Amino acid sequence: MELTQQQPHKPVQRLAQPRTTSWGLGSGTSTMAAAGLRDIPLLPGSPRRLSSRTVARGGQGPIQYLKVPSPRAPGQRDSSSRHSSQVSGRECPRDSAVINNYLDANEPPSEARLSRMHFHDNQRKVDYVLAYHYRKRGAHQGHGSPGHSLAVISNGETGKERHAGGPGDIELGPLDALEEERRGQRDEFEHNLMAAGLELEKDLENKSQGSVFVRIHAPWQVLAREAEFLKIKVPTKKMYEIKAGGSIAKKFSAILQTLSSPLQPRVPEHSNNRMKNLSYPFSREKMYLYNIQEKDTFFDNATRSRIVHDILKRTACSRANNTMGINSLIANNIYEAAYPLHDGEYDSPGDDMNDRKLLYQEWARYGVFYKFQPIDLIRKYFGEKIGLYFAWLGLYTSFLIPSSVIGVIVFLYGCATIEEDIPSKEMCDHQNAFTMCPLCDKSCDYWNLSSACGTARASHLFDNPATVFFSIFMALWATMFLENWKRLQMRLGYFWDLTGIEEEEEHSQEHSRPEYETKVREKLLKESGKSVVQKLDANSPVDDEDDEDKLTWKDRFPGYLMNFASILFMIALTFSIVFGVIVYRITTAAALSLSKATRSNVRATVTATAVIINLVVILILDEIYGAVAKWLTKIEVPKTEQTFEERLILKAFLLKFVNAYSPIFYVAFFKGRFVGRPGSYVYVFDGYRMEECAPGGCLMELCIQLSIIMLGKQLIQNNIFEIGVPKLKKLFRKLKDETEPGESDPDHSKRPEQWDLDYSLEPYTGLTPEYMEMIIQFGFVTLFVASFPLAPVFALLNNVIEVRLDAKKFVTELRRPDAVRTKDIGIWFDILSGIGKFSVIINAFVIAVTSDFIPRLVYQYSYSHNGTLHGFVNHTLSFFNVSQLKEGTQPENSQFDQEVQFCRFKDYREPPWAPNPYEFSKQYWSVLSARLAFVIIFQNLVMFLSVLVDWMIPDIPTDISDQIKKEKSLLVDFFLKEEHEKVKLADEPTRRSQGGGDRSRRSRAASYAPSGRSQPGSIASSGSQHTNV
Repeated sequence: MELTQQQPHKPVQRLAQPRTTSWGLGSGTSTMAAAGLRDIPLLPGSPRRLSSRTVARGGQGPIQYLKVPSPRAPGQRDSSSRHSSQVSGRECPRDSAVINNYLDANEPPSEARLSRMHFHDNQRKVDYVLAYHYRKRGAHQGHGSPGHSLAVISNGETGKERHAGGPGDIELGPLDALEEERRGQRDEFEHNLMAAGLELEKDLENKSQGSVFVRIHAPWQVLAREAEFLKIKVPTKKMYEIKAGGSIAKKFSAILQTLSSPLQPRVPEHSNNRMKNLSYPFSREKMYLYNIQEKDTFFDNATRSRIVHDILKRTACSRANNTMGINSLIANNIYEAAYPLHDGEYDSPGDDMNDRKLLYQEWARYGVFYKFQPIDLIRKYFGEKIGLYFAWLGLYTSFLIPSSVIGVIVFLYGCATIEEDIPSKEMCDHQNAFTMCPLCDKSCDYWNLSSACGTARASHLFDNPATVFFSIFMALWATMFLENWKRLQMRLGYFWDLTGIEEEEEHSQEHSRPEYETKVREKLLKESGKSVVQKLDANSPVDDEDDEDKLTWKDRFPGYLMNFASILFMIALTFSIVFGVIVYRITTAAALSLSKATRSNVRATVTATAVIINLVVILILDEIYGAVAKWLTKIEVPKTEQTFEERLILKAFLLKFVNAYSPIFYVAFFKGRFVGRPGSYVYVFDGYRMEECAPGGCLMELCIQLSIIMLGKQLIQNNIFEIGVPKLKKLFRKLKDETEPGESDPDHSKRPEQWDLDYSLEPYTGLTPEYMEMIIQFGFVTLFVASFPLAPVFALLNNVIEVRLDAKKFVTELRRPDAVRTKDIGIWFDILSGIGKFSVIINAFVIAVTSDFIPRLVYQYSYSHNGTLHGFVNHTLSFFNVSQLKEGTQPENSQFDQEVQFCRFKDYREPPWAPNPYEFSKQYWSVLSARLAFVIIFQNLVMFLSVLVDWMIPDIPTDISDQIKKEKSLLVDFFLKEEHEKVKLADEPTRRSQGGGDRSRRSRAASYAPSGRSQPGSIASSGSQHTNV
């Protein structure tokens, strides 16, 4: 490939020209030559090795050197420049001085700089960028060396010869050993990238320290080769019309489309709902199948960057311990970052439009929160994996609308029937003098149950018969949501051509992680006892990766043991913190009870402060557990990135699930269950009794705990962690770049390039935090919905903001992620399904154990005289003889209005005058058996209904299933037709040369042509044919 010159030329013609020129690797070339780069291993999909004429190898053939020209009169050329021109096979233009393979920035370019997303020749598009930071010590330029800003690297190599003290040489200061080694590794890696056919352009290291960007361009030959290797599906020339359902479905769809037109984003439809191209894996032997109008635009930017990233992942570097891939080099600080470019700026003035700007205007702003998401454009720009995430988030948010409506209705039902609730009216009736036993020893006095009237009335808002119906509804809602997501996933897979992804195709995209390679290499070195040089040979078994995992369970056992012990420790730590908050509640309640001023608000104060402490602890431990889960997963040394991600998700979810829900589980199922009874209380420490539930039950406190944790987690995480922290990081990085010496460059500061702008953005770290946040919220919505029917409402309000917040983050604050092709959301669906099934059991126990729904039913149908709830409160309270209180626990200086002989406490126990005083009564066992029976019936009923819904809703929509089958048939017909036309066109010259007798033979042969196909025509004409399916 020739050196890039500032002259216009057509890209397609340029790509077809042979490349025979060499490349200057920079100051580290001599080190690399000393290392002795021999045969570069043939990369998967590479059609050839570079010959000795193309790549300068150590000791193989002459190496051409480029000298720095000394100052001379304008127009004068030295012998080195002339020799360089002869090497390239053509004369270099006189307006571009070549200096050690760097273009002189002081020379005016031959044409204006048109795009900041192309090489400086304005022809080759930048498909990927590598960035690294360099540092020099005492670097200075020799006499006569002008300033430089750009190094142009082509698909070849020219070595550089150092001449000490030469009048025109660039003199480099001494580098430390580490920096020199990194430079050599970068040079070799970039050399290997060119061996794969990529074209590179990089900046000149002309400052004491700074950042250098290596721009990568993939020519058509590389794109075609890799697209065939990766089996990338591309549209063919054949289009067909998707036949809608019946006339009623068509009319209904038209009405919906008309009504929802104001909510549709104003973006071009990339996947037409009516017309669709037949897709087929790219093949260089079947180029006639595809409608290739412009080779530079046939593959979109996301596909081009995906192809380059795949080459980067599998390109080796022998100097870096035979490290495989760019991820390993970034992990070893050889490079600092690797990323594809955004499609320009999102807030640029003017009418010029790109996909990024369109996404920002129609999707990533809070002002368009009411519009649907442009899912096809999201997938086109970010890839299938991120497109599926936003499609899932959009479906989840839309499904929260009906559950929010039902939840509000349930809450309003509780408000409307609060005056008709007989148990709360009995508790608030002052004529019912229920004298309750003291809540604590010594300092607490007897009290009237009517003083808890407010708590009882508030409990009815959430503890009423409608909550049982709502729990059943939410269990079925979760099942319907998952079933509809499977259908939407299949529909998107059909339109995005994901249905043909085979297991071997997915496996071909997986590469071993750098840590896994290092572990395997250490194991092989330890077992064989060979030297490092022997093991790093090109024929080393480390390079011949196959499907077999080279690390046995013995190698992984220490990691597994550490994982098991660490997870147990983290779970125990979470439980210890919950117990610490319990101790805080007990001690604080006892301390506040000593003062008359604070005695009346003890319960509210303790509950509010304890919940806030729980919230702060949950937020802090969330961040800690995320880092711990990542560390534990690294210890396991998974082989591939997919395995690493799945194990990380499982660990992080387990730890964060326990962290978020353990305080709620305590309030729902354990608080007030181990209190004991008057005269025989359970004490935590000396003098501190276990805390009890409020007179109206623990359901109200569970509702408060759930709402504060859910709302606080969403608000704080959204506003501080997702908005504030990235802005602070960006500001800190900007200040660091401004204050760092040697970074300022007046030429670039006027109009920064796109790779400079993207480099200042936050790196993309994956979708795990976004999914995890929504999964935890899904648990809040489904697990304890019986105690908080308004949870879907708050989740809906949060998600309306969350969609735009994530969109803005991806469009404006993050570097462009690599496009990842996947057909589902992976392990997250299994977690959602598990939470949905677990929620049935949890809600059954919340209704049966935490609420008073079962005790009321038992009383109404077994013990009530008139079939109503009159007398229910008295039925649930047991008697205790105050004379049997232990010495030292009686109230001191009791101010109660009357003398107390018996006090009441909430439990089903025999009275003091019974033969077995204070033993569990018959009512207790009746209620317990009814609770267990309700759990069994509720669980089986809801599970049966969920299975029924699952069976009634097919996973694959019928129309999509039919379209997939008919598309295969159409593809076969189209393929055979194109092959037939190709053969006809190839045989045409032979037929023309034959005599008139052959014409009759051709006519007879044509009569045997299949009647179902049209007569041969032009290839281009077939692209306009439409078929009704």
